[in-house]
Amino acid sequence: MSKLNISSIPVIFIVITLSGCGIQSIPTALNNVEAAWSEVLNQYKRRSDLIPNLVNIVKGYASHEKETLQAVVEARAKATQTKINTDQLTPELMSQFSQAQAGLGSALSRLMVVVERYPELKANTNFRDLQVQLEGTENRITVARNRYIQSINAFNNLVTVPPTSWYNAIFLQHDKKPQFSLENEDKVKRAPEIEF
Repeated sequence: MSKLNISSIPVIFIVITLSGCGIQSIPTALNNVEAAWSEVLNQYKRRSDLIPNLVNIVKGYASHEKETLQAVVEARAKATQTKINTDQLTPELMSQFSQAQAGLGSALSRLMVVVERYPELKANTNFRDLQVQLEGTENRITVARNRYIQSINAFNNLVTVPPTSWYNAIFLQHDKKPQFSLENEDKVKRAPEIEF
């Protein structure tokens, strides 16, 4: 066995110190945040892409429901115009994004209420297939948002909790990223009232 060289002690100290400082973990966590956000956007885009087909099918059966159909089209347009890159993740922009997506979700809910009035539409195979795809997409959106929330949590821990936060404060200077939040958080916290 060879003896430890005295000149290698500073190198060993530096390697041990840097291994826990965040030199790799913070950029890796930031990459995970960006990937998770891209998946959220991907699922919202998937939902947005399904909507024109759904509206066209409903239009054929319920043409006099123009107001509801127009609301869905307008909400889709607003939702697709609100785009945020990961370097722009501020609470204000996240709020705008959430509002646009909530508006689209609300418009889709009203459309589904209209659909209930048309049994022949509900029996239409194309409509049923689209409805299943839309429901699946809503589930995918939930999963993607959950993964995004987890990646934000991991990143925020790295940039705020020592020892990685020290490295971040000195070299990288990343700020915490805002968490995904609901626009109507107070309303969601209250239990729904059910009347018979």
